[in-house]
Amino acid sequence: MDVHLVDGTFELFRAYYGSPPSTSGDGREVGAVRGLVRSLLSLLGERDVTHVAIAFDHVIESFRNELYPGYKTGDGMDPKLYAQFGPAEEACRALGVVTWPMIEFECDDALATAAERCLRAAAVQRVVICSPDKDLAQCVQGKRVICFDRLRRKALDEAGVVAKFGVYPKSMPDWLALVGDSADGFPGVPRWGAKSAATVLARYEHLEAIPADAADWDVKVRGAAALAATLAAQRDDALLFRRLATLRTDVPLAESVAELRWQGPDEPALRVLADRWGDRAIVERALKLAEP
Repeated sequence: MDVHLVDGTFELFRAYYGSPPSTSGDGREVGAVRGLVRSLLSLLGERDVTHVAIAFDHVIESFRNELYPGYKTGDGMDPKLYAQFGPAEEACRALGVVTWPMIEFECDDALATAAERCLRAAAVQRVVICSPDKDLAQCVQGKRVICFDRLRRKALDEAGVVAKFGVYPKSMPDWLALVGDSADGFPGVPRWGAKSAATVLARYEHLEAIPADAADWDVKVRGAAALAATLAAQRDDALLFRRLATLRTDVPLAESVAELRWQGPDEPALRVLADRWGDRAIVERALKLAEP
């Protein structure tokens, strides 16, 4: 069987900016939530989709904010989007999908943990992480754990990670540490770009293995001396950035792999939401998908 792990934060963002606004009977904006539900119903209707879970950043901040003050926060997020995170989690539970709201950890940590756990289950043939987020590329393992961009219908296996980023998945946190990640709020190391980071890490894999003196490098990189100098001067920062970029695989998720099997919606709860939204077709579609 395949297990599909969904990046709920990304899906909600995508629905917010890609779905028309909509208000519920009590006047609340629910357009993104409705878009997310339709997206999940589409996923559940696909062939061989049997075991599904979704994770959210219940709060945007996490333990990483304590490590680095510049790490991403919820500041600047549209309040109408932020207000839909709780309702989105409620809607996913009503659909009968296992839902993980992250507080101390991040959504990506939950997905990384679940991928590791599912990979150890003999019955699992493949884990599909439904997200285009480059941070999650570090979770890819051969063809058994892949990332899947549902919008573009593009799968990223281990060979795909190497082709796209120039490094193997295990080096992605190091690559992000050097290049930086504006979405997560850390700048990387000055002078290092995607190409230079890929060239050096393709040879040395991890930051600690990169010789301090560029004269000892056995790969050719333009501006090697300057790159080595900036890395030497900011090595502690680079190691911190790698820690920020490294996904945790020890999130305490309660459900077993077997419990991720979709059994259909919580019909009463889903009908309450459907009535609130004026969209009863959602219930009928969910029930039809659940038919044996």
